[in-house]
Amino acid sequence: MTATAFIAGLSELAPRTDLILCDVWGVLHNGVAAWPAAGDALTRYRAGGGTVILISNAPRPGPSVVEQLDRLAVPRSAFDDIVTSGDLTRGAVIERTGERVHHLGPPRDLPIFEGLAVRFAPIEEAAYVVCSGLLDDDADRVEDYRPMMERMKARDLPMICANPDIVVERGDTLVPCAGALAALYEEIGGEVYYAGKPHRPVYDAALARAAAIRGAPVAADRVLAVGDAIRTDVAGAATIGAATLLVARGIHGEELGLARGPLDPARAEPWLARQTHRPSAAIDKLAW
Repeated sequence: MTATAFIAGLSELAPRTDLILCDVWGVLHNGVAAWPAAGDALTRYRAGGGTVILISNAPRPGPSVVEQLDRLAVPRSAFDDIVTSGDLTRGAVIERTGERVHHLGPPRDLPIFEGLAVRFAPIEEAAYVVCSGLLDDDADRVEDYRPMMERMKARDLPMICANPDIVVERGDTLVPCAGALAALYEEIGGEVYYAGKPHRPVYDAALARAAAIRGAPVAADRVLAVGDAIRTDVAGAATIGAATLLVARGIHGEELGLARGPLDPARAEPWLARQTHRPSAAIDKLAW
């Protein structure tokens, strides 16, 4: 693998790119507060002629996520458009119009189904399951759901995973996501369709949005994917041949030794070398 470059600011990479595909949670905010320097960096990038498409594994439609960004004071000037795993989940649900669905997830994720002709049903009567997360991600453990997963598998119900993330930051805490439940379902032999990163469909949708905005497709070697997760952001970018910028002070912060201070290449390099996918570059927090 090519060595990772450790950079101080996005400005070092900006001249070599036309499009940034940017993660949201862990890059622009931590679920509690926005990081102004990240919004400023993307705003500056766009002012220089670049395009920014946010790609989020949030299990909600894009407009719903933008409302959250507004509440956190992430500037609209930081991005051109957004594509979420919730958007792709809606598409998958539309394809199954007429079939009963069991929703596994908290009520806050119900906007996935808003405006769609869906019929909800218990596991014993459903044709498939949409999993958007744990019912209570503050108190529940993933293993608590094994009996439910076994009931689903007994009926061979396919699962649409509306958020492939395993964990996400909420302030200074990591909480489990739908991806952890999907992994458990696969472990017992269940069938899972992943609606977001690192899988190709969400990137194809984002590239199509960018092409529409710019008036032409963007070559892969002019695309930079920015995110805080090796498993989703870095691995997913590899499916389209894009360069990657890992924001270290996200879900991998502890593994990268950031509790002891700023991002240190000497501490980070051995860990990066052991990963399945290595980012092209790494930065402590996204900044210009």
